[in-house]
Amino acid sequence: MNLAQSLLAACERHPQLEAFPSLLYGDLLPRVAGIAGGLEVDPGDRVAIVLDNKLETPLLLWACWWAGGVAVPLSWRLSHEELEYCIGDCGARRVVRKGDPFPEGSEHAGALDRDEREAALMLYTSGTTGRPKGVPRSHHADRAGGLSQALQHGYLWGDRTLGVMPLYHTMGVHSLLAMHLTGGCFVPQARWSAEEALGLIERERITSLYLAPTLFHDLVNHPRLAEHDVSSVRALGYAGAAMTSTLVRRCTEVFSPEVFVNHYGSTEIYTFSIGRNQSRKPGCAGQAAVNSRLCLTDESEICIHLSSDEAFSGYWNRPDADAKAIRDGWYHTGDTGHLDEDGDLWVDGRLDDMIISGGENIHPLEVEDVLAGHPGVREVAVVGVPDERLGQHVVAFVVGDVGEDELDAHCLGSHLARFKRPREYRFVDSLPKSASGKILRRVLRSQLVQGAPATPER
Repeated sequence: MNLAQSLLAACERHPQLEAFPSLLYGDLLPRVAGIAGGLEVDPGDRVAIVLDNKLETPLLLWACWWAGGVAVPLSWRLSHEELEYCIGDCGARRVVRKGDPFPEGSEHAGALDRDEREAALMLYTSGTTGRPKGVPRSHHADRAGGLSQALQHGYLWGDRTLGVMPLYHTMGVHSLLAMHLTGGCFVPQARWSAEEALGLIERERITSLYLAPTLFHDLVNHPRLAEHDVSSVRALGYAGAAMTSTLVRRCTEVFSPEVFVNHYGSTEIYTFSIGRNQSRKPGCAGQAAVNSRLCLTDESEICIHLSSDEAFSGYWNRPDADAKAIRDGWYHTGDTGHLDEDGDLWVDGRLDDMIISGGENIHPLEVEDVLAGHPGVREVAVVGVPDERLGQHVVAFVVGDVGEDELDAHCLGSHLARFKRPREYRFVDSLPKSASGKILRRVLRSQLVQGAPATPER
């Protein structure tokens, strides 16, 4: 079933339910068909969309799929040069940006015969090294991703989710798709504001939140949290990075969720694994998802089999990237991990994030988890910096009201091995983050790499 057929079925199945606030499924299809007619694209044409998460953006995505086009949502935060590269690279026939006339026309009949194996979406990866990579995704793969999210996040019929994760990001797109499959309401929030989000949760009776950990941090530590009724929220999910045990406890205290999952995946294969009980195992990535098989290589790299219904089939015009990431039917994630005694997966970090100090491997997440447990720490990120004697030493970037000696004493009193303690602290006002809220360690490393002195042995 392609996404145009899927939307048609949803609108026929539950016309009386809200697709978006004040917009019923019964009224959604004519609206989408009119926008599709105004796009004036043929099946397979790429449509670049450079907008935030206001209502027009999900309507444009649905209109593109209704017309049989390939939606290419791009980050409005990119530089002009980066945007132009992505628009040129995907060969967009149509570009819709802020300030452009919104497409409206006669109702498109719908590309209901479009093969579900054809591309519906192209997302661009963040481009941590080199140019961003286009990731084409089929109708089948994205619908499968929406179904697996609905199932594994514990969504119920008629749930209501906060639509604030960017719609140029896999979390945002699949939240939209999961809602139409469950008769749910997607409540758009154009750009992140914890204050506004709390208001939307209360006013729209939001039942599920699927956010990056940093956004949860902003919510549960907001000074006016107690003024808002958040009792409607019953399901929590997060992705993009592991959540510290301190933040998990705080989210549990605030929301008392019935469901609390860690969704581990990527743009290329939407879901790798699901950590189903975060209150019991904070940060755990859990077991392979319903559509997935996973394994660990001898180097502890996590790999996912490409037989997943949610998988891509290769990067857009990037055989070099395919050769690096796809081998013998497996997608190599670049993440390292290990299995615990229950067979549950724990993600230790990126292959290039691993800190090797004095011949010992140090995973940034285990150090961050200890530091985040100090009440004076609001956010923390750990990286390795070149060290003439040790190869690398640990540096912690900290946002909070606490001193170096206090943090060192905190580490000494924890389970953390002595050699894993930070040898240097940098106190900052904020940490650099991607649009999805993921901390950008590479930016922090770049600030340190030139001439960073080693601190004395402790």
